[in-house]
Parts: sequence; structure tokens; C-alpha cells
Amino acid sequence: MNALAIVGSRNPNGQTARATDAFLQGIEAEGGAVERVFLPAGRFERCRQCDENGWGICRSDGRCVIEDDFAPLVERIRAADVVLFATPVYFSDLSESLRAFTDRLRRTCMNETGKAGIREKRTFGICVAGGGGGGAPACCTSLDRVLRTCGFDLVDTVPVRRQNLEMKLGTLRAAGRALACY
Repeated sequence: MNALAIVGSRNPNGQTARATDAFLQGIEAEGGAVERVFLPAGRFERCRQCDENGWGICRSDGRCVIEDDFAPLVERIRAADVVLFATPVYFSDLSESLRAFTDRLRRTCMNETGKAGIREKRTFGICVAGGGGGGAPACCTSLDRVLRTCGFDLVDTVPVRRQNLEMKLGTLRAAGRALACY
């Protein structure tokens, strides 16, 4: 099994990275190979809403006209057996980098060509809230909505708060193991 983690956090040692690592450790424990992509380290523009109707070739061709790291990452998603989306929670929602990526992905997936290799791809989500942590469930709902719109087979989303991170690390390892055997 090959797992790809798409992480919307700038901090490779922070809480979101720790939660991601726990999930991926579970996959590795079952013999899976893992790869991590930290979105803020790449070149990902926001959607330009190309034409006067707010669309572009994303709708007609299932691809994006912007030449940055988006298309190569979508190909890596297609090649993976399972994809993890992990994000810190900002204002009860996805990080800006994950939002920019998923907004463009959702648009390309409105076309059958764009959805190819993504439809029914197993995926998992982790939303990690600092502060009071109350926004993690709302963030999971947002992530669930966008991933299902893209056509992913979303196995689960896990809300994590800084207050329960240590407890959730074991849960995430177990989830990674289970998904590797799924």
C-alpha cells in the first residue's frame, strides 16, 4: 500500500504533523509506504475563476490552467492507494493552503476526466485545533463536504484538539493500521 499525506500545516514538527505521523506510522506498521507533502512548502495558487461565469477549463476539461504544483500533486493522488488530508484548524475551517488546494481540486472533479483516479479513492481526514479546540468538528464537516464532492471514498475524519492530542495519537495509529488492511 502507498499512502500520500497532504498536510496543510506550515510546521513540520507541530501538532498537525504529529497527528499525521501517528496515522502514517500505523500504515507503515502494516508494511505500507508513506509520503508527506506540506502544501505551504509548494507553489499552489488560488483559483482564478477564469471565465465570466467563474469557471474555466476545470469544468470543461477536468484540469486547471494554472501552471504550478497542483497538477503534479493530483497525479500523485491518483497513484496513491490511500490519501490522508491533514490540516490545522483556523476559524473552525481548513488552513488556507489546504483550502486553496481543495478548492481547485473540487472544481476539476466536476468533470469526469478530472475525477478519474480520484473517484472512490480511499481517503482519511484529520483536523487539529489549537487554542480551545472547539472548531475541530466544524472543520471535519468542511473537509468531509469537499472530499465527498470530489468523489473520494472518505473513510473517516478525526477531530483533534491540543488538549486531547496525546490520547488521539494512539487512535490515529490504530486508524492507519486498520486502513492499511481495509
